[in-house]
Amino acid sequence: MKMSFRLRAAVVSVALLITMLAAWHIATAGVGQTQAMDPEYAKLMGLTATQGKSAMPGPLDVAKILGGHLADPFYVKGPNDQGIGIQLGYSIGRVALGFGLAVLVAVPLGFLIGLSPLFRQALDPFIQVMRPVSPLAWMPLALYTIKDSAISSIFVIFICSVWPMLTNTAFAVANVRKEWLNVSRTLEVGTFRTIFRVILPAAAPTILTGMRISISIAWLVIVAAEMLVGGTGIGYFVWNEWNNLSIANVINAILFIGVIGMLLDQLLGFLTRLVTFTE
Repeated sequence: MKMSFRLRAAVVSVALLITMLAAWHIATAGVGQTQAMDPEYAKLMGLTATQGKSAMPGPLDVAKILGGHLADPFYVKGPNDQGIGIQLGYSIGRVALGFGLAVLVAVPLGFLIGLSPLFRQALDPFIQVMRPVSPLAWMPLALYTIKDSAISSIFVIFICSVWPMLTNTAFAVANVRKEWLNVSRTLEVGTFRTIFRVILPAAAPTILTGMRISISIAWLVIVAAEMLVGGTGIGYFVWNEWNNLSIANVINAILFIGVIGMLLDQLLGFLTRLVTFTE
């Protein structure tokens, strides 16, 4: 019996992972460049802060640190020393707030643009000018006006999340099949009922695709934003561990960032498939 496609893909993935880990282990196994280590990191690794060691930790070192993070992810030892679970919670909360506000603005405005050629033509220059601006370019202005780093980060997430949702919603609404709209007019269905019973179900898959793009961009941007403003969040954690020369912690944070980003993307991907299937 032939091996299924998914099983073969899983075998190849595991083989690639083992190969990469082996290459990483071999590259960092020898005693090479040495550097001073963060005292807490050295204590956890059973080393002294000045003991000779490769500057880049190996996979076993990173796995040992990872076990410590998973064993107690929510500890609090002070404002600048909190578990990685808490730092991820701050980041996810900011992304959720900024993304939620973007949904409340982008989807209704996208419907307006999609339904009205006049508004589409009038707003298009503003969208074309504002959309290419890097979200982080708004951070200094947000910090100056809002004077709160956490709220400024949420504002930046809002800005970067709006555009994919807005453009996808407007495109989806404008391209709903004319036959369906003509039928609703023939049956004298009201405007709001047409929007919720005809246009929204037809446009939902494309709108959710825009949301999926937005959440991925938002998760990318929050890390950079937190590196800039500091305080709390996974971006701050990465920068703080870099300043402490805890490279194993940086690598673990990168792993957590990737896993959370994948889960957020898969969640919206599942909703998109569900809507498409039930359309």
